Amino acid sequence: MSTTDVDLSQNGSIRADTFCLGIEECDFSKLLERPRPLNMERQRSYDERSLHELTMGLSPQPASRTAEYSSRIIDHLEYSVSPGRRSGFSTPRSHIGFEPHPMVAEAWEALRGSLVHFRGQPVGTIAALDNSEEKLNYDQVFVRDFVPSALAFLMNGEPEIVKNFLLKTLRLQSWEKKIDRFHLGEGVMPASFKVLHDPVRNTETLIADFGESAIGRVAPVDSGFWWIILLRAYTKSTGDTSLAELPECQKGMRLILSLCLSEGFDTFPTLLCADGCCMIDRRMGVYGYPIEIQALFFMALRCALLLLKQDDEGKEVVERIVKRLHALSFHMRSYFWLDMKQLNDIYRYKTEEYSHTAVNKFNVIPDSLPEWIFDFMPTRGGYFIGNVSPARMDFRWFCMGNCIAILSSLATPEQSTAIMDLIESRWEELVGVMPLKVCYPAIESHEWRIITGSDPKNTRWSYHNGGSWPVLLWLLTAACIKTGRPQIARRAIELAETRLPKDNWPEYYDGKLGRYIGKQARKFQTWSIAGYLVAKMMLEDPSHLGMISLEEDKQMKPLLRRSSSWTV
Repeated sequence: MSTTDVDLSQNGSIRADTFCLGIEECDFSKLLERPRPLNMERQRSYDERSLHELTMGLSPQPASRTAEYSSRIIDHLEYSVSPGRRSGFSTPRSHIGFEPHPMVAEAWEALRGSLVHFRGQPVGTIAALDNSEEKLNYDQVFVRDFVPSALAFLMNGEPEIVKNFLLKTLRLQSWEKKIDRFHLGEGVMPASFKVLHDPVRNTETLIADFGESAIGRVAPVDSGFWWIILLRAYTKSTGDTSLAELPECQKGMRLILSLCLSEGFDTFPTLLCADGCCMIDRRMGVYGYPIEIQALFFMALRCALLLLKQDDEGKEVVERIVKRLHALSFHMRSYFWLDMKQLNDIYRYKTEEYSHTAVNKFNVIPDSLPEWIFDFMPTRGGYFIGNVSPARMDFRWFCMGNCIAILSSLATPEQSTAIMDLIESRWEELVGVMPLKVCYPAIESHEWRIITGSDPKNTRWSYHNGGSWPVLLWLLTAACIKTGRPQIARRAIELAETRLPKDNWPEYYDGKLGRYIGKQARKFQTWSIAGYLVAKMMLEDPSHLGMISLEEDKQMKPLLRRSSSWTV
């Protein structure tokens, strides 16, 4: 490697603006081989071990499983997944008699057309293939955007690209990350990266963005969580544990979690975040403790618990994870959950309570309840609200956070059922004619000016402010299958199929019902394409759910009753 490829500072850190990946992959070369075949002999997987067993080192004991709710069917289906089995485009007709929709082949062609190669190997998919608009950063590989693409390739028996992506982003994590004169934490994963081609020198270079180029200069809190979740999905799908067991991967996970598990001034187990740190990457009033980040945090902790080795370095992290999971699940299920009863309780709250026996622990003023929530809340149903912090509750519905809560089992079976009841009861508001509202309702008028800073992209019922995002189909479908309600997903997918191909796969739709292509939406948005494919493949073969779903751990199940003696 030439000296121009790598610039080492005095302290040994690697400068991101001059670093060129390639020869340094020698430590990883053996991992680019095809994964070992999955041992199909029925054994208890990592997913079936409880927190107690993982922390105490006890040998797993056989236990009968009762069907607390219909998702338990998946617990048996997931062991029949074959790593080599392909779906959709590669299979004219599936094994259970589904006739693929004509747009499935079109979607696969578009997805493959979005592949990004680095030195001859596919390493991800670009955000959009729309050449009619200025590229901005839509020609980059985003960590969160690649997740549905990765799942599609895993479900289709093509894990190599996912492995390559995981290894490349792991290398990017080791870069020096600096914004102005401030250095970011070592464990921060990039929001995105791109491949730069130099035709003169005939070289290819990876350039990463850790937030220094993002709108508002906010680091992506969700990227590290998605990386851990995707590593577990890869391991679950292929049966190949060698990637996760690699010392570099073990260190990468520990670095990500060290950013989240460090001690500080926090009085809650939730993560304090800036606005724009996740899928909603612009100012939208999600600062504080947004549900999307808390649900992803919970799921990443559970996935890491299954992947981390119980060696000298991993044991302490595992112990901290277990403690945080217990506290986080209690906090979220108790204080973020809203149903008719809890809404009525908040409506009757007393304020200015002092002492540990306070019922209104966050001193929420009942007069701050928005008028729309009283009509929106059905008699049957509930959901995790957007944010909870001192004297503030954001009652908006956020789709991703609630779906991830179901998939990670942050939501109890009863809460998962209630979330699906809410979606069915408020179909017109949350789904409309194009699934799926990223949040509901939209903020407008004076509130919009205050919260968004008069953001022209996030006007009412557009983009992140109540826009409809087809990518969310895969999360809805996974949640529907887990809760035994596939008919809800099928109905949503059929709605999307009437518009997506003829509209050229937009990034998002505008309007209260999602009737209009977004005013600034890119066409041929890759995660809209991949989200549709993943949703279709999961409906075709529900055992695919196993790679993105975690069953409830009985050790974390609290009593779901409220008491004045509860403390955080």
